[in-house]
Amino acid sequence: MTHVTPEVLAYGEAMIEFNQAARDQPEYLQGFGGDTSNFAIAAARQGVRTGFVSAVGDDQFGRLLLDLWAREGVDTSTVLVDGTAPTGVYFVSHGPNGHAFDYLRKGSAASRYAPAELPLETLAAARVLHLSGISVAIGDAACDAAFAAIEHARANGVQVSFDTNLRLKLWPLARARAVMTEVLRATDICLPSWDDVAVLTGLDDRDAIVDRLLSLGSRVVALKLGKEGAYVATPHERRLVPGRVVAAVDATGAGDCFGGAFVARLAAGDNPFAAAQYANAAAALSTLGYGAVAPIPRREDVERMLASKDEV
Repeated sequence: MTHVTPEVLAYGEAMIEFNQAARDQPEYLQGFGGDTSNFAIAAARQGVRTGFVSAVGDDQFGRLLLDLWAREGVDTSTVLVDGTAPTGVYFVSHGPNGHAFDYLRKGSAASRYAPAELPLETLAAARVLHLSGISVAIGDAACDAAFAAIEHARANGVQVSFDTNLRLKLWPLARARAVMTEVLRATDICLPSWDDVAVLTGLDDRDAIVDRLLSLGSRVVALKLGKEGAYVATPHERRLVPGRVVAAVDATGAGDCFGGAFVARLAAGDNPFAAAQYANAAAALSTLGYGAVAPIPRREDVERMLASKDEV
């Protein structure tokens, strides 16, 4: 089989999800999680050649993830299988206070991914490298590999895409701010969510946040505002791109879907505002089903929504 070099590469950790089927019941449904994996699948479903850079354990959970990416058309030639570390898993429980998340990811194969393991040729041949705040938070080795990947990408003219995705269970805020600021200095396409970036920057004004991100070096900022849409900015223009109104049932992974669709459309040649209009529709459609992966729409579904004036 001929190997086709991905246009978009995502780097980070994918995990197996166990979601409690019903409150006070011991049954859990197996699914998939991981922000950069969700991003990669979203980009692939829009028709862009996509690959994933990571490691999984030599276990059944790792094989499930490899099978998932194979089904989705996400290239796995840059995914390592580590026989000495497990694939990360997490549990979603439902109680009186809503969802509770418990993670078993410390020492996972992805968290131990090292700079020497990076697929340098594939990285250099890509158009976009995507990472998230979680990519640099899961372990020291993985963080070092992320910075090495960014440096190699930029040296070869590859754009860097970054989703802030702040998870304070993984690291203290001061460290998150320091590390992510350095990533943002090397970011071309910034995909922050309001809640994350407001905490990271200490700012509560859209323009002030966008100004900060652009001043650090980003050329495109798409500030995700949930159902309101996205506030998109370049050094020369900024405006709110409204979201699409839908009868949402589950917003899990909607931000990852937005990011994957947005970068896919940039890679296809759209300007940032057109890309955001497309990504807003994709993200809205992804909230019509349950889970992070299954409801991610394909390109024809998004184009159908964009052609329609009706609410869903």
